[in-house]
Amino acid sequence: MSESTKVLVNKPLALNKTVKKNSRFFSNRLLLTGSILLVITTFIGVFASFLSPYEILEIDPKNRLAAPSNAHWFGTDNFGRDVFSRTMYGVRISLLIGVTVTLVASVIGLTVGLLASYYKLLDHIFMRICDGLFAFPSILLAIAIMSALGPKSINVIIALVLVFIPSIARIVRSAALVVKEKVFIEALQAQGASSFRILFLHIAPNILAPLIVQVTFVFAVTILTEASLSFLGAGIPAPLPSLGNMLYDGKLAIYNAWWMTVFPGLFIILIVLGLNLFGDGLRDHLDPKSKLSVKRRKRR
Repeated sequence: MSESTKVLVNKPLALNKTVKKNSRFFSNRLLLTGSILLVITTFIGVFASFLSPYEILEIDPKNRLAAPSNAHWFGTDNFGRDVFSRTMYGVRISLLIGVTVTLVASVIGLTVGLLASYYKLLDHIFMRICDGLFAFPSILLAIAIMSALGPKSINVIIALVLVFIPSIARIVRSAALVVKEKVFIEALQAQGASSFRILFLHIAPNILAPLIVQVTFVFAVTILTEASLSFLGAGIPAPLPSLGNMLYDGKLAIYNAWWMTVFPGLFIILIVLGLNLFGDGLRDHLDPKSKLSVKRRKRR
């Protein structure tokens, strides 16, 4: 067979694979809906400075607690600040903290989980530390760390990273223990491959699917925990707009200015809902066992 005919044969195969992948994505309603919500909220966070018609710290006492109108789409707060502009920046800050915490916690959790799965001594040390951290509810642990470090944005990130490392480390460890028993790992050990090469070049790539799914849920819980900390006064310090501290400001005037709590709360719901739907859909997309169970249910 000539090279030209090989190219002609391979092109339809590549197109068929692409069509199948696209059809799987669009047929997965959870993944599709979650992706749409994430794209919308990410767009708002990235272009918050262009979408905001007013400065987030601009005070207008004459228009304090003004209802939603053409001039102020989401109304104004108790200082006359535009709620729409502050909500857009609040989405940006929440997403920025969520992304930073998720990335840092994932890298550290991945390293801790891999080392714990490969070395028994480190397994006992790391897992006992994780058990100790799991003994406290995440919000209480975050509040305790913030009370020790102080209410600063960087301290919020540090506290949330420490809170979510154990959950990621446990997922990585359990998945790595399964991969560690595979034949190709034993072959690498027999060939004299280094521990670093086995852990990070062969085991790590084979546990990315459960790690990615777990990361999406950690991202969602990070958004909620950061909002809770800010609502309690232990998170993002004022006057920076956070969805959590905007809810705190709104609860003082909830009967007179409902818009101060409804709109920030609505965006928290949209972000967390999008992440949860995306995580559930991604799990079904990556896990072949879940696909088989869905097919069996449809047959029944």
